[in-house]
Amino acid sequence: MVDWFTNLNPTLQALAGGIFTWGVTALGAAMVFLRRDPPAAFLDAMLGFAAGVMLAASFWSLLQPAIELAAAQGAPPWLPATAGILGGAAFLRVADRLLPHLHPGLPLSAAEGPPTVWRQSTLLVLAITLHNIPEGLAVGVAFGAAAATESVGLFSAAVALTIGIGLQNFPEGVAVALPLRRAGVSPVRSFKAGQLSAAVEPVAAVLGAWAVQVIAPLLPYALAFAAGAMIYVVVEELIPESQRGGRTDMVTVATIVGFAVMMVLDVALG
Repeated sequence: MVDWFTNLNPTLQALAGGIFTWGVTALGAAMVFLRRDPPAAFLDAMLGFAAGVMLAASFWSLLQPAIELAAAQGAPPWLPATAGILGGAAFLRVADRLLPHLHPGLPLSAAEGPPTVWRQSTLLVLAITLHNIPEGLAVGVAFGAAAATESVGLFSAAVALTIGIGLQNFPEGVAVALPLRRAGVSPVRSFKAGQLSAAVEPVAAVLGAWAVQVIAPLLPYALAFAAGAMIYVVVEELIPESQRGGRTDMVTVATIVGFAVMMVLDVALG
């Protein structure tokens, strides 16, 4: 890792990580300028890959460090991990109920949350934005935890997590922009909507890094909270969406490949 990055304040590291993951989302959204309708199998495989990456990142970059930190603090290793993961999932569940949104690939009638007159494109962007919050939060919490504990291993895990989230953000950008393009929205507007869905990640990353530096004893809970929120996104959105086309075997293989890639990345950097 280059010196300029390792010497940054953890909040700036989190900001840089959030901007990186946002940029990869924009890269995925830029697919609208290449073609209007890529193969559905390609999109399903990408979403399956993203699910595998997020599952692996949730354990190696978040839950495992949470368990180790809890043990070092003298707490029951299972307690912060369990409380945090349940809290993260509950947070996303409540947000799902309170914010109108529409998952990619579904008709407007399938919108979730309170009734609204918002347009389909707005609801689609809100769905991805909502589920990008835990990703940005995870990046920030990871860098904040590394700084608070002065752990080289946690810093490497934070870098691996950032790269992994960036990898899985590419298909998310595609998943927002291309359905809009197929619906007749211009390429420029489709791209803007696709990249806008991840604009929240740098903000969430900074908030996560700041929070764990202020409340250092809650580090294990914060790491597990981010993991719970990410796992909720995988189970509630990515896996069902990737399986919707009926390509179950192909998507399952893509998910396993994504899991393996993130595992290797995290272990190698850690």
